[in-house]
Amino acid sequence: MAMALLDQIRSIFDGDPGVRKVADDPVLSAELLMLFRMILADGSVSESEMVAFRRICKEAFGIPETSIDSVIEYLNDFGYETNGSQAIALFRDLDVERRKLLAQHMAEIAKADSKLAENEVRLLRRTLDLLDISPVDVVKPQE
Repeated sequence: MAMALLDQIRSIFDGDPGVRKVADDPVLSAELLMLFRMILADGSVSESEMVAFRRICKEAFGIPETSIDSVIEYLNDFGYETNGSQAIALFRDLDVERRKLLAQHMAEIAKADSKLAENEVRLLRRTLDLLDISPVDVVKPQE
C-alpha cells in the first residue's frame, strides 16, 4: 500500500512510468504506433481490438494497466510525427524474432474483432513485406 502511494507521488513529479518507458524507447514507440494503426485500419475502433492492444501492452511490454490510457494519449500527441514507413524502418535492423513479434501482434489486433477488413490485410501484408517476414511466421506455434 505504501509503495503504491509512493509510486503515485513519484509519477506526479516524474511523469507516468509507462509513458516514460515508451518515450525512452523509440522501437517500442514505433511498435505501439504500428499496433494503433492496425486498430484504425478498418475505420473503426472496436472494444475487442482495444482489449487486445491493452493485453499486448501489459504482457509483452510490461506497461502497467494504470499507464495504458496515458500511453495512448502520448501516442496520439506525438505519433503524428512518425509515419508508418519511419516506424517500420526502426525494425529493419532488429533480429528476426522481434520483427516476427511485431507482425504477430498486428495480426492479433486485426483478428480481435473477428473480421479481417481489406485495409487490415493490406497493412499487414505491406508490413510483412517491409520487415521481410513470411506470412507463415505470423502464425503463432501452438503451445
